[in-house]
Amino acid sequence: MQGPSIRFVDFFSCLFFLLLGIHYTFGQEESLERAEQYYQKGKTLYHEEAYKESVAVLDKVVKIAQEVNDSLLLCKAVTAKGTSYLMNDQNQKALDAYYKALEIAKALKNYDRELVANSGLVLVYKKTNQYDKALALSKEILQSIDKSSYKNTKNHVRTITVSIEVYLDTEQYDSVLHYAEQGITLSKSLDFKEGLVDLYIKKGVVFYHRDEYENALNILFKAEEILQTNEVKNKFYPTINCAYFIASCYYKQGKYDQAITRLLDNIKASEQKDLFNLPVLQSHLLLANCYAAQQDFESALLWNTKYVELNEANQKRKTATINKIYQKEAQVLQKGIVDLQDAHRKNERIKTYGYFLAILLFIILFIGAVLYFKKQKTYKLRFDRLLQKIDDLETKEHEVTDKKETTKPILIDDEKVMDVLKGLERLEAQEYYLRLDCNLRSVAKKVKTNSTYLSKIVNIHRQKNFNEYIRDLRIEYVLKRLKNDKKFRSFSIKSIANEIGYKSDYSFAKHFKAKTGLNPSYYIKNLQKQEKSIENMIS
Repeated sequence: MQGPSIRFVDFFSCLFFLLLGIHYTFGQEESLERAEQYYQKGKTLYHEEAYKESVAVLDKVVKIAQEVNDSLLLCKAVTAKGTSYLMNDQNQKALDAYYKALEIAKALKNYDRELVANSGLVLVYKKTNQYDKALALSKEILQSIDKSSYKNTKNHVRTITVSIEVYLDTEQYDSVLHYAEQGITLSKSLDFKEGLVDLYIKKGVVFYHRDEYENALNILFKAEEILQTNEVKNKFYPTINCAYFIASCYYKQGKYDQAITRLLDNIKASEQKDLFNLPVLQSHLLLANCYAAQQDFESALLWNTKYVELNEANQKRKTATINKIYQKEAQVLQKGIVDLQDAHRKNERIKTYGYFLAILLFIILFIGAVLYFKKQKTYKLRFDRLLQKIDDLETKEHEVTDKKETTKPILIDDEKVMDVLKGLERLEAQEYYLRLDCNLRSVAKKVKTNSTYLSKIVNIHRQKNFNEYIRDLRIEYVLKRLKNDKKFRSFSIKSIANEIGYKSDYSFAKHFKAKTGLNPSYYIKNLQKQEKSIENMIS
């Protein structure tokens, strides 16, 4: 009797656990289905600019993902939270969310999610003006896309677009055009209209900032044609953005009527909620400038007032970091708007106001010219002194002398110190400081000492810290080589920077300016002028 009872119990135990497993499976599927609904709702709230509500809904997705142990779902939800935080100007929370998503993606070895998280980080760095980090990560993303499934897909184009925005903000226009061409070719092969429009506009913006207005218009018209003849998702923003820069080109060309028509169409096409979009907001300011250029001061004052009111409302609505391109535009356009309220009070005073305005502008231009020529004179003086200093250094290098420095803060006969100093001199002679991997640790290893001891010796005997010591050697080298090497002067600033051990042209230019008071481009340009002047004298 005992045997059948045990089998009976075993049967019901198995049945219980089977039902429990089925219940768990169905429960998990139900949870995942719920999570997907929350995720979609979070995305919808995000597109409606309800960022706080979006985060609250996405928190539910995070909770479910943790309960069912779904790392991929968790990664997606955390990334989406980061984007909502970013748009709501909660930059630190956005940064934390993207870092967490990146950590999960790396654990999963999911290169696609890694790419998305890194793209989010680029946007945070860009928004918080950490352009060195943004540029470095952008390059890493573009190089690593081959490892993801995004290669040659629409997401590949979107990744290129994010990186281009960083290059635009830092005014690295050659890089913008390079990657824009890649993106445009890929967008065409994929028939990806949204990506193609965005890249055409960014390319047009580059030509606009280079004052090549006809080239800019040709590119922007291509984007406009695609928008008008194709079904493009979320076409409102690219449409008004494209129209704004077309109007800006017309304004720069003095075609004020054409610019005004474009800008009025932009504003008319916008609903109340769209007025805070930067292209629409900026359209008000550009309109004021167009009317002011036509001496229609009443209209100029009207649109300037509307712009000021909208801009103040936008700042109260949310403290946003303005897109750097539009920020630059606003600064330029606001210079063209003067106090028109006196002219608005009485029409008969318009001519008088214009007269005084002309005088004021003349004074400003005169002062600007004086300051400009004074600045140029200062730069020229710095340039001449710099050349004299280089000549003196080159003369000293060719002089044979038996004298040696005898005054040092520590005893010069310290054998270990002497060995280190000789090692440094040897490395200087070998131009080791021009290598990209030249740092405190590598140099310490070369001169057979430790980093701490080497740092102290450099501080005492070179009267500067190690980084200053290396930077000074590099700048001194590049000054002399640019002066004496005509071919080297024809290199781009980026190539020159790489040649002397800098990873970026930005860092090189910054250190060059700090050391000499001049920009590298100014120094090179004046060397070329001087050389040409000498050649003309000889001929």
